[in-house]
Amino acid sequence: MEETTPFKNLHSREYHVHEKEVRSVAWNFTGSKLASGSEDQTVRVWHIEPHGNGNSVELKGHRDSVEQLCWDPKHAELVATASMDKTVRLWDDRTGKCVQLAELSGRNINIAYKPEGELIAVGDTVCLVVWKLCCNNELTILDVRTFKPIHKRKFHYEVNEIAWNTTSDILFVTTGKDEKGVVEVLSYPSLQPLDSLMAHTAGCHCIAIDPCGRYFMLFYLFPATILSRGHMTALVCVACPLYYDRYFAVGSADSLVSLWDISELLCVRTFTKIKSAVRTISFNHSGEYLASGSTDCFIDISNVQTGRTVHQIPCGPAMNSVDWNPKSNLLAYAGKDNINEGNMRSFLFHQAHSTEGKLN
Repeated sequence: MEETTPFKNLHSREYHVHEKEVRSVAWNFTGSKLASGSEDQTVRVWHIEPHGNGNSVELKGHRDSVEQLCWDPKHAELVATASMDKTVRLWDDRTGKCVQLAELSGRNINIAYKPEGELIAVGDTVCLVVWKLCCNNELTILDVRTFKPIHKRKFHYEVNEIAWNTTSDILFVTTGKDEKGVVEVLSYPSLQPLDSLMAHTAGCHCIAIDPCGRYFMLFYLFPATILSRGHMTALVCVACPLYYDRYFAVGSADSLVSLWDISELLCVRTFTKIKSAVRTISFNHSGEYLASGSTDCFIDISNVQTGRTVHQIPCGPAMNSVDWNPKSNLLAYAGKDNINEGNMRSFLFHQAHSTEGKLN
């Protein structure tokens, strides 16, 4: 049964931003700018104002489709783009200029910033048809300062979205290894395998990291000498606050979304409302909701704690990208639209009171 908590004060807005299909949308870390990349080879950045209006700047330079983009996690004006033209570019939206460029060996389809902002992970693909489809994918780590590769790792199977954990010592790589849905867990900086998670029965397409980790206190006891009425030995207690990730979610061609405990690498829940291949997922800023887009004609918004659907947004026949604003319940989304090609939309809701409470 679906969750009964209603959404209220729903608002939607449509932007005609490109001449061809929009492939990716992403908010900067302040939530004030929204970028989109398109098959028309351009990027557009919107400066969003409190009442929803705003001006935009167009970024030109790519010679093929812009497949994915991501913002610098420390500098709100810098956005990186991965293109099928085999280049990765870094843009400054204040000037509209490309400030860094790297040429790689394959067609770039995925990109992710390291949380500290000094490195970018890029996934590319080279597919050859020799009796059967053969994919040679490469994961490249770029140094943002020089925009030169510092690490590379090849995969002889389909590789899709990539993501860092928040402590930057693990890379998650979604794949279609052996025609199954495998998430490769790599240590960083060695890029050596830590684990291979048999997550789904068909290829894993997308991944999202829960933005709300957990804090805990680690207590250390140290011996100390106290000079009072002679010598006495005592124990000094020092408390150290530590932060660690909570969940990550994976979307698959088998129509399921799985939720994983990031420390135990165990699946804790699946979301089953979608009936076709899941193409894009995103946690909201509080980690309470997960949006999932597919080739169904709706975006599913589910409660992370219960797995139940709380709302569905009607959309076109194939969703390419969804991304929650990092500060509010504002969802940007875009995909294939046979009627209004090149459009991007935003959806804002104010949550009604829920009796279920938030996650720990």
